[in-house]
Amino acid sequence: MSKDGNKKDHKGAGHRQRLRERFLTNGLKGFHDYEVVELLLTLATPRKDCKAAAKAVLKRFKSFQGVLEASPRELCKIKGIGPKNLFGIKLIKAAADRYLEKKLIHKDAINDSRALFDYLYHHIGDKRREFFKVIFLNSKNEVIAADTISEGTLTASSVYPREVIQAALSHDAAALIFAHNHPSGDPKPSSDDVAITRQLVFASKAMGLVVHEHLIIGNNQYYSFADQGYIESMSREFEKLTQPGSNDY
Repeated sequence: MSKDGNKKDHKGAGHRQRLRERFLTNGLKGFHDYEVVELLLTLATPRKDCKAAAKAVLKRFKSFQGVLEASPRELCKIKGIGPKNLFGIKLIKAAADRYLEKKLIHKDAINDSRALFDYLYHHIGDKRREFFKVIFLNSKNEVIAADTISEGTLTASSVYPREVIQAALSHDAAALIFAHNHPSGDPKPSSDDVAITRQLVFASKAMGLVVHEHLIIGNNQYYSFADQGYIESMSREFEKLTQPGSNDY
């Protein structure tokens, strides 16, 4: 406290104010990632310099996305970050998730692939475990909902076609898009990825549902089963096997 009885500004108070003024003037243009994290930490840290903690957490988690995806427990291991001041980091992640989801809902996911990729990459692109999501579409190919069906280990996730079909029926969906991430960053499909895609296409077609796509999200890139012809060939295979007189299905 100063001699006149007023509270003394904390170390870095002027720096914090300058950061806020820069943001209000030009948005995040020109900001370093640690400065963005610093701003988020200040939301629930009224009287403490947050620069050192912001730099430390970026060093620990390697990237801005890594910081946003880190668990509260992991974040609290960083000096200067605790259960209260990680509020800003978790708030901005949750707000961004909701924004991208709302932006996708009612959009034509087939003709607006950028919005679809932005949504999926933000949600699962930087995860350290596999997440399997299903995008549910109506008969106009507009997005009704997006659900996470499975959360797996570092290398695999368990996806059960019955659960996917039940979810589709509960949303009254007419078509589906599947997506999952590869924590390795390489979106190339494994033999298991191809096998589960085939099972899902067959189960969906048996229930009269259209499968448009299965995307594997990697490090800012993706693999498209539809672009590679898998979805169409699997659909033709199902139709051939279910023709009258076929004994293979």
